[in-house]
Amino acid sequence: QVQLVESGGGLVQAGGSLRLSCTTSGRASSSFAMGWFRQAPGKGREFVSGIGRIGVSTYSGDSVKGRFTISKDNAHNTVFLQMNSLKPEDTAVYYCAADPSITALMSGIADYWGQGTQVTVSS
Repeated sequence: QVQLVESGGGLVQAGGSLRLSCTTSGRASSSFAMGWFRQAPGKGREFVSGIGRIGVSTYSGDSVKGRFTISKDNAHNTVFLQMNSLKPEDTAVYYCAADPSITALMSGIADYWGQGTQVTVSS
């Protein structure tokens, strides 16, 4: 059974940085495109960033371009989200997702999801 476990969330001041991690178990991360979504209170789920199976092709939502960077370490079955220049509007629960198809993942219909990690950015 595939499981995704996120870590690295927390409280940070505006302008600060955080790095989220998501580790897969049950199947190698090289089997999946992986990515991050977020959901703020009262809002729908938003695509943040995605990365292909081998970790070369990356995609980011407009609201985080130039600030967030996604990367993948298949040797350790882990995907990272480096978040810089954080803003209060980045406050949300961040979810890791995995799917064999990057297209499906970016559409929000990934096969596997993590439990979420809270990111709070204070002004």
